[in-house]
Amino acid sequence: MTTIPNSLRQALTGISGILVTPFDANDKIDPKRLEPVMTRAIAANVDILVVNGNTSEFYALQAAEAQAMMEAVKDMAAGRVPVINGVGRSVHEACALARASRRAGVDGIMVHQPPDPFVSPRGLVDYIKRVADAADGLPVMLYLRNDAIGTDAIVSLTQIPSVAGVKWATPNAMNLAKAIQQANPDVIWVGGLAETWAPALCAVGAQGFTSGLINIWPEKSVAILQALRANDYALAMQLIRRIEAFEAIRAEEFNGTNVTGVKAALQLVGNDCGPARPPAAWPLTPAQLAAMKQLVRDMEAGER
Repeated sequence: MTTIPNSLRQALTGISGILVTPFDANDKIDPKRLEPVMTRAIAANVDILVVNGNTSEFYALQAAEAQAMMEAVKDMAAGRVPVINGVGRSVHEACALARASRRAGVDGIMVHQPPDPFVSPRGLVDYIKRVADAADGLPVMLYLRNDAIGTDAIVSLTQIPSVAGVKWATPNAMNLAKAIQQANPDVIWVGGLAETWAPALCAVGAQGFTSGLINIWPEKSVAILQALRANDYALAMQLIRRIEAFEAIRAEEFNGTNVTGVKAALQLVGNDCGPARPPAAWPLTPAQLAAMKQLVRDMEAGER
């Protein structure tokens, strides 16, 4: 198990804020548009910023764009919060981005679970080992979106020396509980399904959660985390109900409006980060946009 600084370990048990990737009018990445997003998140005490996650449209980015975004976010963060960089796709692309992460001095990497249709559990172990080796000692977080590989395989993944934790992004809370029971107790388990699923996953042992909401209203995510840390699940659920309309819009069209909803809300609050790239849906439908406008009005009025 990689030894990670106590400050990073503590941060991993908080909110991992998944940043959007801004695009300009010519569909080029425009990292500077993230500065107000990051400033809001840091001021609200979001614990970690993650670049090249799913809310970052990782699979819509070219490799050079992903590396440029990672380097820009690291520079803009300027040591104020830890930065984790997402890596993935082919093993060679993932290793190249892991090496670039090491050179840039980010605090760790998050390895996306390969979407390849022919992934074997033991092949996945080999994949993670090669990426971890390329990262050369950087702490590795596993981004687990499919737990059908089984508890034994998941535990095997956590035994790779550089693996510091797992972002659990499946709704199978009981499978998470089994994995936690069997894995090394030093492994950090993070709820990877944002605020909505945070109470259920935290109840069986996850610590903290990922969030796309932090791009717009980070203080609301932080309030939910504080309620969970106080074991006030009733308050946490009350706070989550206030953002349910936002998450409902993001879940439409087979989750194809996930990033679309975030970027539409950013435009409505005056922090335009450009459109979402295909195959995500863009723009919101008239009905979706009307609902989002109402949500933003309610949020700004303090009613949600």
